[in-house]
Order: sequence, then structure tokens, then C-alpha cells
Amino acid sequence: MKRHNYKKMKIWLLGLEIAHDISDLLINFPNHERYDLSSQISRCSVSMPSNIAEGSSRTDKSFKHFIDVALGSSFELGTQLLIAKHRNYIDPENLNTLEDKIKEWQKMTMGFQNRLE
Repeated sequence: MKRHNYKKMKIWLLGLEIAHDISDLLINFPNHERYDLSSQISRCSVSMPSNIAEGSSRTDKSFKHFIDVALGSSFELGTQLLIAKHRNYIDPENLNTLEDKIKEWQKMTMGFQNRLE
């Protein structure tokens, strides 16, 4: 059975970059959001590369499921960032930069998923 080396996958690398960007962003969120929005945003961003890594050790059919979970987390992350913008925790420029990275990751990830057997 073919295994994927997740550390060499562009979707994993970009997902990891997004998770790092989110971690840096959350430093400036208010303390009262620590267990609410900040926590949820962090979990979504970490879920993206984590599910790619976990799924890479599975069959292609099973890997597709892990990619679905990662994609779901990316769309959830996009929504949570809009909520953060509404609460003035993130400025429009940072939001646009993150949204562009997330959209690129989604496009790459969907393309990869479509190529799996």
C-alpha cells in the first residue's frame, strides 16, 4: 500500500504555515476569548495539517476522509476569522491575507484529493 510522506506535501506545509500565522494572530486577542473564539480558531487551524499528517498513513480511500475533515476545518476557520473581524480582533488587511492563504490551501487540497484513487 502506498504511503504519503506528509512532511514533503505542499498542502501540509501550507497548512502548517497557516497554523503558525493563526498562532501569531491569537497573541493579540483579548484574554476573555481564551476559552471561546481563540480556542476554536486555534483548533481549526491545527486540525488542517494534523488531519493531512494522520491521513497520510492510511489507504487513499481513508485519506480522502481525513482530507474532508481538514477541508471542513478550513471553512470553519474562515467563518471564525470573519467573527473575529466583526469583533475588531483582526484588521481587514490581516483577514484578507489569511483568507487568501486559506483559499489557496483549499484549492490545492481539493486538487490533491481528486487525484487520489
